[in-house]
Amino acid sequence: MSQNVTSPQQAHALVRIISRLPKHLVLIIPVSMVLGLATGLVLDLSPLKVLILPITMLMVYPMLVNFKPAQALSLKDGKAVGLAMTLNFVVLPIVAWLLARVFFGGEPELFVGLVLIGLFPTSGMTISWTGFAKGNVAAAVKMTVFGLLAASVLAPLYLVALAGTVVSVDVLSVAQTVLLVVFVPMVAGVLTRRLLVSRVGQEAYKKRIAPVFPGLSTIGVFAIVFLAIGLKARMIVSDPAMLVRVAAPLALFYLIAFGIATLAGKIMLPRGDAIAAVYGSVMRNLSIALGIAIASFGPEAALVLAVAYIVQVQGAAWYVKLADRLFGTVAHPKGLVATDRA
Repeated sequence: MSQNVTSPQQAHALVRIISRLPKHLVLIIPVSMVLGLATGLVLDLSPLKVLILPITMLMVYPMLVNFKPAQALSLKDGKAVGLAMTLNFVVLPIVAWLLARVFFGGEPELFVGLVLIGLFPTSGMTISWTGFAKGNVAAAVKMTVFGLLAASVLAPLYLVALAGTVVSVDVLSVAQTVLLVVFVPMVAGVLTRRLLVSRVGQEAYKKRIAPVFPGLSTIGVFAIVFLAIGLKARMIVSDPAMLVRVAAPLALFYLIAFGIATLAGKIMLPRGDAIAAVYGSVMRNLSIALGIAIASFGPEAALVLAVAYIVQVQGAAWYVKLADRLFGTVAHPKGLVATDRA
């Protein structure tokens, strides 16, 4: 009898815990790295390589349950979306490539890991960060949708152009990985959302179910980072300075990206749109890039993405605090609407 009374409460508590996981990425990623390092020193994790692709698909799938491709077709907020896409597919890939050449010219896996950061725009938190900074959330949604769709098509071609001379890039293999990591979870996510909405209704889905999926994706991130570090644990211990060498170009990448996006936003857009453009370009989809890195190029490439999580989350959080100084306080309805919708 008591079990029937408490089990719904326990389920609700579990849902609440899972829903809050994305807010603690800055802690979750280092913990998964430490655990992966410790486990990789004690155990041979190489047999677990076969799980990398399915875990990556399971990691991306929850992130795409709330994904609505039709939202990319609206022409509203076109100027902000256009700026973000220019940064995403022209400026930032070149910045990543230049830094990769300077810092990792003789280390192919690290090189391609940094290049991958420049190829997949918008993280699962892009919309949330835009809301926290009182930006235009509607524009951030479009940037997220359009950016992911465009990157899915362009990434294999960009990899050949930017990394083909340093590391062997099998275009068909990378395209197949992108298909499995992006499009299959995307279709599954859209179908899942429609099924759940038809079962429980739009309002119940939005309030009770939708917040769970980003948390489930965060669990997948934990597993992938754990594997990425665990598979290279002995190499990291033998060369601990590698983490510092990886962190330096990543810090530069995000400083340059925030600087360029902020300057362009201030010149071209009103406050809310500018903030959306910053988060819609500087935030990278590290989950997808990490899955492709570890599946197609190896653990060293994945190490760059794992460290990037820490730098990206810290940068996004600090930028929220600086947004009012950089763009002024909210002074028009669009910013207020964005806050309400966050």
